[in-house]
Amino acid sequence: MESDLKNITSFVGQSYGPWSVLSIKTIVGKGLSLSSSMDIVKDISVEKSENTNWVLKGFTSNLRYTNRPEKIVLDQQPSVLGKPENTFAAFIPIKKNAEWWLLTQDERRKIMAENSKHIEIGTKYLSAISRQLFHSRDIGEEFDFLTWFEFSPNNRERFDELIFLLRKTEEWKYVEREVDVRLKKK
Repeated sequence: MESDLKNITSFVGQSYGPWSVLSIKTIVGKGLSLSSSMDIVKDISVEKSENTNWVLKGFTSNLRYTNRPEKIVLDQQPSVLGKPENTFAAFIPIKKNAEWWLLTQDERRKIMAENSKHIEIGTKYLSAISRQLFHSRDIGEEFDFLTWFEFSPNNRERFDELIFLLRKTEEWKYVEREVDVRLKKK
């Protein structure tokens, strides 16, 4: 866990930053305060202040629900963040309910991969949408996962389609809090 703490990324909602906030939509549960901009800082010490509306932290980790064949597919189309053409983004923090966390790892895997086809659905969009998952639950944050997506203006509809498909799955019945923040690179 100590190495994870050196890998903390802070997503900061504030009045300045490289990303303009286009919208903040509460999908379920408690929302986030409005913010005009967002910054992403690789620093654990960032704290909420009078200049920030919110700070959400997470760390990247190993693939926890992926089997070997799925990893091979993911490795063949690696997700690359920061492509110049990807001027739009979505930041989606998610918290699962207690029922989800009472399930065993293999039960959660079955719901995600087999029943909901989360990985299979996402794989269809790898060439158009870059993504990174950040874990937050393990460090005591208010959300369990922070999901970051980047895409070009031409792929905005494809991203909406991806999110629509994922939200229809069995897995999403375990989501108790979700906020959808849409952004554009300044």
